[in-house]
Amino acid sequence: MKVEIWSDVMCPFCYIGKRHFEQAIEKLPFKNEIEVDWKSYQLNPEYHNTNNESVYDYLSRSKGMPIEQAKQMTKQVVDMAANAGLKIDFDTNIPANTFNAHRLIHLAAKHNLQDLAEEKLFEAHFVNSKNIGETSVLIDLAVEIGLDKDEAESVLNGNEFAEAVRYDIYESQNLGIRGVPYFVMDRKYGVSGAQPVQAFSDALTQSFTEWKEAQPKVTITSLNKNNDAVCDENGCEI
Repeated sequence: MKVEIWSDVMCPFCYIGKRHFEQAIEKLPFKNEIEVDWKSYQLNPEYHNTNNESVYDYLSRSKGMPIEQAKQMTKQVVDMAANAGLKIDFDTNIPANTFNAHRLIHLAAKHNLQDLAEEKLFEAHFVNSKNIGETSVLIDLAVEIGLDKDEAESVLNGNEFAEAVRYDIYESQNLGIRGVPYFVMDRKYGVSGAQPVQAFSDALTQSFTEWKEAQPKVTITSLNKNNDAVCDENGCEI
């Protein structure tokens, strides 16, 4: 069963939601039958950090709140992240435009490294205080997850996967998604936000049960009464 996750790598709740979702899946007996597809989303597509502003400056300016209020708000997020086993450092966090980071994720998906790319980008942004808006940082991350450096440079210095990112965002609008993280299960159910682990577990179980019941069932009838001309673990009947 496919689960599509719309996410932005500068969104702390997306990072927390990813961890809660993973913790839920790990406990489920059908975890190997879940296919995850990460989708691009930009919370602030027009943003570019040209003044080396901190996340507190960014929140204060964009939300019209005092710096101290921004710090208090982020402290609550830090506590929530800690409960999920994550360490987020907003004191040194660098706000950034994430369009090229999403293009890197699409490149990683081409090589079956999409989930690892998501994880490393979250870690770089929230834990290691890297500027994920810088091409050099993204190239280093590409190499770290096992992508070819020349290919990553070619993609990030060009326009490849730009339309794929835009299409993900367009698709989210058609689905009525107005915030992230947003988890779409089998294109049937949607779960919004960094829900608790149990909420993800319940939603996945319900979705998977219905998906499994809808799968075609094959009834095998053998017309070979002598059961010869067959190969099995014991060899071939000759």
